[in-house]
Amino acid sequence: MADMRLIVAGAGGRMGRTLVKAIAETKGLALAGAVEDARSPLLGQDSGVLSGLPANGIVLTADAKAAFANADGIVDFTVPKASVAFAALTAGKVHIVGTTGHSADEETKIRDSAMSAVVVKSGNMSLGVNLLAALTKRVAKTLDESFDIEIFEMHHNKKIDAPSGTALMFGRAAAEGRGIELAAQSERGRDGETGARHAGDIGFANLRGGSVVGEHSVIFAGPAERVELVHKAEDRMIFARGALHAALWARGQKPGLYSMADVLGLKDF
Repeated sequence: MADMRLIVAGAGGRMGRTLVKAIAETKGLALAGAVEDARSPLLGQDSGVLSGLPANGIVLTADAKAAFANADGIVDFTVPKASVAFAALTAGKVHIVGTTGHSADEETKIRDSAMSAVVVKSGNMSLGVNLLAALTKRVAKTLDESFDIEIFEMHHNKKIDAPSGTALMFGRAAAEGRGIELAAQSERGRDGETGARHAGDIGFANLRGGSVVGEHSVIFAGPAERVELVHKAEDRMIFARGALHAALWARGQKPGLYSMADVLGLKDF
């Protein structure tokens, strides 16, 4: 089978450059295009050089539609508005969505695009994180409400959304394990005299600072004991490798909206 040809969205950013490098290192994949915002000063620059590789002849462009003409899919770690714009171009293609912070309306538009495209969407593409989400669901199902659930996350000082998409993924997994709705039973911030913790709520704590790639803990705090599930990301390459693993898996799938749990066979864990 010919190499799968992928577009990297946001190719001038930190994650985009990592993806360009990862594609060059992954058997069965080839870079088909490098897309950037029309306002980027990096337009026209070689994506290989920007990623610390030899020149590859694929320059950054703002014309996503033209890039799709010669591609099998796109890997998208950008911003919600851009993800929705890409979704409108993905019919018959693969769309790997690592972007977080979508509104309900944006989520609907991406879901609708999956009627004609293979969409794999996850708040975190790391293989380890997705295994931890499956474990979170199982532990939440096993331990009763006497164990309070708190989710802690810390990221670099440039991150624009909170809680992180990964933290929310863990929250949804915990809520599913407990058989509750996360939106109805989550605590996003505490300040001042908040009163006692509400039984059954899933709490979130968010820290931002420095160059932290990503740290997450899911804490089950019970009477006189505590269970903690922890993941620490040390390099953005783990997200790139996971996204490319998802792309190769998605190539043979029917149109639909999938998650990394589908990719890893963890759906019924």
